[in-house]
Amino acid sequence: MSDVLQIRTEGPVQTLTLNRPAKRNALNGALVARLHQALDDAAANDAVRVLVLTGAGSVFSAGADLAALKALRTAGPMQNRNDSRQLADLFAAVYTHPKPVIAKVNGHAIAGGSGLAAVCDLAVAAEGAKMGFTEVRIGFVPAIVMVFVRRKLGETVARDLLLRGRLLDTQEAAALGLITAAVAPDALDERVATLANELATETSGSAVALTKQMLAQVPGMGLHEALDYAVQMNAFARATDDCQAGIQAFLDKEPPPWKRTDEAPSDA
Repeated sequence: MSDVLQIRTEGPVQTLTLNRPAKRNALNGALVARLHQALDDAAANDAVRVLVLTGAGSVFSAGADLAALKALRTAGPMQNRNDSRQLADLFAAVYTHPKPVIAKVNGHAIAGGSGLAAVCDLAVAAEGAKMGFTEVRIGFVPAIVMVFVRRKLGETVARDLLLRGRLLDTQEAAALGLITAAVAPDALDERVATLANELATETSGSAVALTKQMLAQVPGMGLHEALDYAVQMNAFARATDDCQAGIQAFLDKEPPPWKRTDEAPSDA
């Protein structure tokens, strides 16, 4: 039986490929658990600077595995709650991951599949793919993804997408801010590789991790609380090895350590 998740590491970029093409890369318990473990492993691996998430075959992900959901109809409330918690924890792990995560949307991303792309830091999708949160059209609720989509897109757009359950093409998804960009299918690999390489070599790992931490925390704060938090993070960042090295490199008119091919990037 093939692994439900393929992992390939090339230099500082690690690609995680959902590998259930016969099931349109639907998210069942095994795949969710495997992906979460891979994210944890990548967080602890200093050699990995950027993660790329994509799907095997012609589909990114069709969302929740309906066969698994059918089995859960006879499950008790605690089993259903635990299953939901597993998916929520996965989305949170992507959203708060210390390394930048790029969704390489190679095909349709529906319901939870769109949610998975939405929680990534950046998402580049192939033109011709469809995206959308179709849960209400089968009597389901986009409960977990709503938390992130509401943050990402604002209430007006979130209501349009979540209440209507309509599909949209990647150009509209990019215009709404659901994804970063839509590109021709034959340009997808190069565009994502260029973006991943930029993040891996042009940015500080520790600075990106701290910035992601702030992006996750600030929206839930009041103005003065957010400013106090920002002051603390600003002061903390100044003392990090990357900031000290970056400032010195700038003053010396030299590239910072993370751009030097003969040196490993500092801890993130």
